Amino acid sequence: MTMIASLAANARNSGAATPPVVDRGAWRGAIGLTILSLAGFGFLYSLAGVGLGQALFPRTANGSVIEQGGKVIGSELMSQPFASNGYFQPRPSAAGYNPMALAGSNQARTNPDLRKRLEEARAAVAQREGVDPSAVPGDLFTQSGGGIDPHVSPAGAAIQIARVARARGLGREVVEKLVAEHTEGRQLGAFGEPRVNVLVLNLALDALAASPAPSIATVSATGR
Repeated sequence: MTMIASLAANARNSGAATPPVVDRGAWRGAIGLTILSLAGFGFLYSLAGVGLGQALFPRTANGSVIEQGGKVIGSELMSQPFASNGYFQPRPSAAGYNPMALAGSNQARTNPDLRKRLEEARAAVAQREGVDPSAVPGDLFTQSGGGIDPHVSPAGAAIQIARVARARGLGREVVEKLVAEHTEGRQLGAFGEPRVNVLVLNLALDALAASPAPSIATVSATGR
């Protein structure tokens, strides 16, 4: 009976709950890691990024703003609309060229509304430039993902040369030369595609023409 009682007692003890092991100092490490992460990634990393930007690319880091007569008229990093036929036109924008509301249309390629809008946009560009819709480069009737891409393709600029030259009373070859001078190559010779900054090109046109088209409407760097 003694052996049986001992076995029963062992069975009861083995089923008892084991008290949890609590490391009462673990929370100190967790809080310390949180503070270190916030300081490192939230402050030091940002400070290093700002410092490197100001040291290596100060103009770009500060928005690449362009001033005219002491007023900010735009940025080389953002597109803006131009009303006059004497200016090159940028890509369309789903955000209305508002840098505070950057967005694409977010419509799927299978969406019939997207197809209809693209067809209408292509037809409008073709009518403006006096060409067949099939000749219109894709970037002139499609929106960029951000909505304020400042560049057009060389083909997108070339198709506008005749209109701009006619509106400004300039020879076509003069405008062609200006477009060629403002065509940027691939980054580091390998990345991206050749492109033309529309705002910079239009400002060069104003500086070149004896009788420039109406001056660019003054806008703030934030688009407000």
